[in-house]
Amino acid sequence: MVCSLQVMKVKLSILFRLFLGYFFLLGLATCLSVYVIVQLGRVIDVTRSIILVDNSLMSHLKDLTDTLLSETRCEKKYLIEQDSSLYEGFLKSKGEFEHYLSEARLLDITIEARNVLDNIADFHLTYDALFQEEADYLKDGTNYNKEWYAKEKERAVNAAIEELVKVRLLSQQGIFYKVKNLSEEGTRSRAISIAVSAALLLAGILLVVLITRSITQPLALMQKKTREIADGVFEADLNLPSPPEIGELAQAFNIMCRKLKEVDKTKSDFFALMSHELRTPLTAINEGTNLFLEGKGGEVTEKQKKLLTIVSEESNRLIGLVNSVLDLSKLESGMLNFNFARADLSPLIARVVDEVGPLAEAKRIRIKREMSDLPALSMDTERMLQVLRNLMGNALKFTPRGGMVGIAARRLDNAVMVSVSDTGPGIPKEHEAVIFDKFRQVPGSTRLPGTGLGLAIVKHIIQAHGGTVWVECEAGGGSTFTFRLPA
Repeated sequence: MVCSLQVMKVKLSILFRLFLGYFFLLGLATCLSVYVIVQLGRVIDVTRSIILVDNSLMSHLKDLTDTLLSETRCEKKYLIEQDSSLYEGFLKSKGEFEHYLSEARLLDITIEARNVLDNIADFHLTYDALFQEEADYLKDGTNYNKEWYAKEKERAVNAAIEELVKVRLLSQQGIFYKVKNLSEEGTRSRAISIAVSAALLLAGILLVVLITRSITQPLALMQKKTREIADGVFEADLNLPSPPEIGELAQAFNIMCRKLKEVDKTKSDFFALMSHELRTPLTAINEGTNLFLEGKGGEVTEKQKKLLTIVSEESNRLIGLVNSVLDLSKLESGMLNFNFARADLSPLIARVVDEVGPLAEAKRIRIKREMSDLPALSMDTERMLQVLRNLMGNALKFTPRGGMVGIAARRLDNAVMVSVSDTGPGIPKEHEAVIFDKFRQVPGSTRLPGTGLGLAIVKHIIQAHGGTVWVECEAGGGSTFTFRLPA
């Protein structure tokens, strides 16, 4: 199952990943919106219920109370004055009372409130029947018990008023509970909305991070691979669990690496072959030139000696170049044999300083040595001499007359640090990263003899010894080449 998910993840394109992410966020936002809409609908329903039911019921209760009191006033005056207009006023108030009561019953009220309204109707009917009996007695001129009728009517009216008060209290209580529930729902809705919004925000951030990481992480690996290619590492090992677009680009990178590796191998083989083939005739030319200079081929004039000297120097220079190319080709292919043995570095440094002493005196360059007690190292002494000669030779070559070249060696933790400094023109910052590449020279230094292979050979030899080499410099302030070897 995990493998299937991983395969599915790899096959998802960038566009589809973004679509899924936005769809997920949109779904969460839609759910939140639906919830808010539902809650607003409930708020509207409760508000409408309070306005259309409870407020209307309260209004009808007030009208019922007023009309009932109006009935009692007309009834009492009619019994005293027996005026027909008062009787008509009583009937009018009675009709209004029944009208308001019927409207109250039509409202969407509770069963308890409806039962109370029925009680009010019964008490009102009782009151009305009692009054009608009194009115009939008055018309017929019959004597009757007025006190009993007055007491019964008063009891019926008071009972009706009490029931009206009860309905009012029930309505007020209903409004209170509705408002209370509305407040609780609002508080709950706000908490849920905040929680969902926070979850939505966190999910959005997490989703953005995951989608961005799934895109930027393979791009970072490709960037790293690009740097490796720039450093001459052409291994086609770029395998990215990434979207198809970037995966195809990674495969193109691998194809490019294989092609570059083939081209680099072809170039190295060509240099090695040509260097090997050139070394024999160049050696023959150099030896023949030396024989002519020694007079083995007959008497040589001064002019011929000058020409032969130039030929000898240039042939030696070509032989050195060929040897450097051969050494670098063997180093890059791993075919150069190293003879590692425990040895002291101090005598090698002293030897190289003595070797370059005449050149330093000719340019009036002072050589400064700073040595400390160094432990024995596992190294190939001949190759280490080659490193020291290259670094010291470069320092003397780029140091102007009257300058100074320094070489320092010290122990640092479990390593030995060797630095070669000069007071030459220095190396611009933009060239420090490539100065150790083969056939690379600092612009402006091409007027000085060189092949651009010395530092590349130094780098490979130091790396073969398990060490590192770097340069620290400022344009116009000299350079310091340092290598570190494990002790």
